[in-house]
Amino acid sequence: MFADIWQDFLTIVREEVGSRVVETWLKAVAVQQWDLDSKTLYIEAPNTFVKEWIQSRYTKLFEHHLGRLFNTAGLKVVFLSKVSQSDQPVKDSLATIIPAKLSNVSHEIKHELVRKTNTGYTRLNPTYKFDSFVVGPSNSLAYAAARAVADEPGRLYNPLFIYGGSGLGKTHLLHAIGNALLEKHPKCVVLYQTADRFVNEFINGIRFNKFHEFQQKYRELDVLLIDDIQFISNKEQTQEAFFHIFNTLHEAHKQIVFSSDIFPRHITGLAERLRSRLEWGLVTDIHKPPLETKIAILKKKAAVHGEMIDDALAEYIAQYAESNVRELEGSLVRVLAFASLTKQPITLELAHRVLGGQKVERKTHKIDFTKIAEVVCEHYSYRLTDLRSNNRAKELSLARQVAMYLMKKMTDKSLREIGTFLGRRDHSTVIHAFDKVQKGLECDPALKSAVQSLEEAISR
Repeated sequence: MFADIWQDFLTIVREEVGSRVVETWLKAVAVQQWDLDSKTLYIEAPNTFVKEWIQSRYTKLFEHHLGRLFNTAGLKVVFLSKVSQSDQPVKDSLATIIPAKLSNVSHEIKHELVRKTNTGYTRLNPTYKFDSFVVGPSNSLAYAAARAVADEPGRLYNPLFIYGGSGLGKTHLLHAIGNALLEKHPKCVVLYQTADRFVNEFINGIRFNKFHEFQQKYRELDVLLIDDIQFISNKEQTQEAFFHIFNTLHEAHKQIVFSSDIFPRHITGLAERLRSRLEWGLVTDIHKPPLETKIAILKKKAAVHGEMIDDALAEYIAQYAESNVRELEGSLVRVLAFASLTKQPITLELAHRVLGGQKVERKTHKIDFTKIAEVVCEHYSYRLTDLRSNNRAKELSLARQVAMYLMKKMTDKSLREIGTFLGRRDHSTVIHAFDKVQKGLECDPALKSAVQSLEEAISR
């Protein structure tokens, strides 16, 4: 009985306040006891921090919905926390989670971290090195700063913040810094981490009472490389945890490097004290490479694959791949793969056959988030700001879900990118919207007709 009611409660809350609250906080707790005489429900949290967080923000939500599900007017909810010897002391803030000094690291812990570093703990890609990075006017400052950090970590630019569009080489430079440091100092403890993974680790620390493991992993690092830091925006407690990690490492002169797709001052949903720390050191950007740099990149990438390409072929591919280096390399790989599989020489004519038709189609039928949002907003008489808002009115929610469905179906973008565009929503929200619209198409003729009309309008 309790299990069914609890699942119904989670479903209701997910619709009302979003899946992120459910996944991060509510799934960390469980119903411990139901006292019928006093109409009191006891909820157990894994630790004091989770208990106080949920109690201060969601008590009324629990009492209202669980009262209806238990058919009990005036239901009271009491939150309890587990107490064990392994629990870390968690007081009024997360300051107690991240200790202030690194000097107390035991020899055994440090030795274990070094061992993990040498067995993949760093998550570094060994192929991303400074030697394989093509330097041009669009990235020379970022490259020089990264080399300086690798030569003297924790001294010159700490933190180093690299920003620029997707696929321009930010991740390559982060990995190159880590690889260069490990070549010079094999016992250095380096960790490359995406912001998404950091958030998930923090959530798991909350849900499964693993603060001890969470804090140890970061407090003994020598170098922390965080990719896509913008994805911790609007995550208040994650930012709090990271704030203390940053202070701990920075005070110990440990190197921190960030990457982002935008300038730190323009990251919305970021605490001002954390934003200011992102700008403490050097902030540098990477632009789209000019034609000459793209040609040099293509020749170097071809050499990695054991092939040689002439200037004319490289220029053709460089003009075809207009957006970023990642697309540039993908186009080259398609040409090389086609030549290898068909046993043909790598020529300009071959590249034209492999890429030419796709280029015309893409120019003619360019579909992006903005175009889909414009068509959906016009159809449902809303604005883009409405779709991005937290308003959960029925008609607006439908328009938002249809937009997510079409963005997933008509583009090759990730769930995370769709959620970010529509108000920085969680990827699970996009999955829920896609599934709901897809099921609705099977039984709702009006919805099916509307979606078909929207697809035709977007394609035009």
